[in-house]
Amino acid sequence: MAEFSAAVYQNEFLPDGGTDVNAIVTVTCSGAGTAGQSGSGDAGEIIIVDTSGSMGPATMAAAKDAAQAALAEIVDGTWFAVIAGADRAMLAYPPVTSGPGLIRMDARTRAEASAAISRFVGSGGTAISTWLELAGQLFASVPQVAQRHALLLTDGENRERQGRLDEAIRRATGYFQCDCRGVGTDWQVAEIRRIAQALLGTVDIIPGPDQMRAAFQQIMRASMARGVADAKLRVWAPQGAQILFVRQVAPTLEDLTSRRVPVNPLTGDYPTGAWSDESRDYHVAVRVAAKALGQEQLAARVQLALGDEVVAQGLVKAKWSNNSALTAQIDQQVAHYTGQTELAQAIQEGLAAKAAGDEATATTKLGRAVQLAAETGNEEATTKLRKVVDIDSEVDGTVRLKRVVEKADEMALDTASTKTTRIRKDPA
Repeated sequence: MAEFSAAVYQNEFLPDGGTDVNAIVTVTCSGAGTAGQSGSGDAGEIIIVDTSGSMGPATMAAAKDAAQAALAEIVDGTWFAVIAGADRAMLAYPPVTSGPGLIRMDARTRAEASAAISRFVGSGGTAISTWLELAGQLFASVPQVAQRHALLLTDGENRERQGRLDEAIRRATGYFQCDCRGVGTDWQVAEIRRIAQALLGTVDIIPGPDQMRAAFQQIMRASMARGVADAKLRVWAPQGAQILFVRQVAPTLEDLTSRRVPVNPLTGDYPTGAWSDESRDYHVAVRVAAKALGQEQLAARVQLALGDEVVAQGLVKAKWSNNSALTAQIDQQVAHYTGQTELAQAIQEGLAAKAAGDEATATTKLGRAVQLAAETGNEEATTKLRKVVDIDSEVDGTVRLKRVVEKADEMALDTASTKTTRIRKDPA
C-alpha cells in the first residue's frame, strides 16, 4: 500500500506588519505499486500517433517502432487503445464501432495492436482536437477505468480553426493525463505545452527518429509505475487569509492556482494526477492579516488526499518578530524555486522575443536566464542556453545571441524551461 509523507520548508518569522507567508512543501510517495493493480479502479492507456502527411518515411517507420515498443511496456490486464491521428482521429485498435473502445492487454491483443500499427500510412492534415476528443470518448466507454493516461506524438503544427484545440483541451482537463512529444522541428512548443500542462503531463522534443523508441518506452514505464491513480493537494487557510498561489515547482513547474476546487469555504483541492514512488515540491504562498509582535498563527494546512482520506499533512506557520536577524532570512528552498520559476519565464520570453526579431529584449531575457541557471545550479538549462547564446559572464548574465542556431536546440531549451533542479534538503 502506498505511503505518503510531507515536509515543510519555510522561514516562519514575519516582520512587524508582515503579511505574506511562503513555504515549500515536499510530498513523498513510496510503495505506489503498479497502475491499475494496487489502487482503486482499473488503468487505461491510449497511444496516439500522428499519421498526417507530414510524417516522412523515416519518421513514420520510427513512430511505428516506438509505438510497438510502448505496447510492450503496458502491463497485462491494462485497458488500452491505439489512435491514428491526422485531420481526423481514427481508432486503429481495437477494431470496434460500438461498445467499449478499450480492450484488455494480453499477448493476443498486444500482437494484434502491433500489427495494426504496422499498417499506418501518412496522409492528411493535423487536427489535434479530434485526437483528444476520441481519447476522451474511448476512456468514457469503459467506466471502471479510473486511471486514464495517453501518450501523444506529433510532428507538425495544428491546422484547425482558432479555438477548436482549446475547447478539446478544456473537455479533457481533469479527465485524463497526457504526456506529449514532438518529433523534429515543425511543431509548435507552446501549442503542445498547453496540452501537456492542462492534462498534467510532460512535453519534450525528440530531435530525431532514432530517439523515439527509447522516449516512448520511458514514458510508458513511468505511467505503469503510477500505482496511485489520483491525488489532490488540499490547502486550508484561515478565515480572512488569501491563497496567493499554489505551484508545483519540482520536478516540473505547473501553476495550479486557477485549478482550485472548493471543499469548503476555507479549503480547496488542487489536482496532482497519478503518483509513482517519487517526491514532488509545491510552493504555497498565503497572505494573512498582520498580528502583534510575538503572536503566532497557522497560515496554511497542506494535505495530500486520496478521495476523502488525508494521507499526509504539513503545517505552514507564521510568527511575528522584531528581530531582523530572523525576519530578514529567506528560506533556501523558497529562494531556490522562486529563481527556477523566474528562469522558466525568462527563457520563454527570451525565445519569443528572438523569434519576433527583438534582439535587445532577447539578449536581456536570455542573459537573465543564464544568471538564474547559474544561481540555482540548473546545469541542464545552462547547457541548453549555451547552444543559443555565447556567455561572457554567468554571474552578470552578460551574453551575445549566436548568429546561427539550430532550431532543434531552441526548441529543446524551450521544452526544458519548465524542468527544475533540486537542492539538497536538510531536515526541517
